[in-house]
Formats: sequence, structure tokens, C-alpha cells
Amino acid sequence: MALAAGTGVWAWQRWGTQWAQQQDAAEQAFWALQLPGLDGQMQALRQYQGRPVLVNFWATWCPPCVRELPLLDALARQHPQVQVLGIAVDQAANVRAWLQRRPLGYPVLLAETGGVGLTRQLGNLSGGLPFSLLLDGQGQVLQRRIGEFSAEMLQSWMASIARQM
Repeated sequence: MALAAGTGVWAWQRWGTQWAQQQDAAEQAFWALQLPGLDGQMQALRQYQGRPVLVNFWATWCPPCVRELPLLDALARQHPQVQVLGIAVDQAANVRAWLQRRPLGYPVLLAETGGVGLTRQLGNLSGGLPFSLLLDGQGQVLQRRIGEFSAEMLQSWMASIARQM
């Protein structure tokens, strides 16, 4: 019985170590990406390193995504020390049309159909939207979230950043 328990603990620790290594590799690959902006020009994600970043994957066809965008926009204005970055998992034309009606005060890049795969690499195993990450100034993931934000949850994330600074 003790041998079986010991083997189970060893397997769990090994899986945990492998998962952490995969996440580290995914985070490094994320910062190496270049995605098109709304103007079609490629932008390196690395340009956003050096300060905390809240990355929000969203789509115009996703009601919870659209509902939380005003909260994220307000957060970007209230906490300029944190870079909010939207990554749209949608067609460029849809995103441009939506943003013409409801502009956001933070950058939006386009991942289009590859966005769901990217979120899965970053720990969103279900591929659900919205999906958000909070990264510290060194680019390490502090928080992950699948689902719509509440104002209270965003304030909690900002408090975790304040503790890091």
C-alpha cells in the first residue's frame, strides 16, 4: 500500500513538473509572437514586457466577452501602470466594425482562428472565451481566468499586481 501511494505521489509530482515546464515554454513562445494590429501591421508581443500586462482573449460573437470589455476599458484608464491588451479570436472585419461602434482605450491585436489554440497552449484547456492572463513585468503568468470578469475580480487582480510592485 505504501509503495502504491509513493508511486502515486511520484507520478503526480512528475506530471506537475512537466506541466510547469510546458507552461514556461508556452509563455516564452507567447512573448516571441507577432500578431497583426487592426491596421494589419505586425506587432511583437515582446513590446509589452517590462510592466504588468492583462491579456484578454475575446471575440465579437461571444456575449460574455463583449459584456466585460467596458470593465477592461475602465481598468486600462484607472490603472495605467498595467498594460491591458486585447487579442481578438475573430475575423478582422468583425473586430474593426465592432470597435468602430465601441472603441477601446487599449491595443487590440488579431489572432483570428489561431487564437483558441493559443489560449490552450497558455493553460485554457477547454478553449473557452473570454480567457485572460495577468502577467508580471518579467512576463510570468500570475493569474489565469476562463469566463467573464466582475469588477470585484478585476480589483482583486490589481491588488495582486500591487503586491508584486
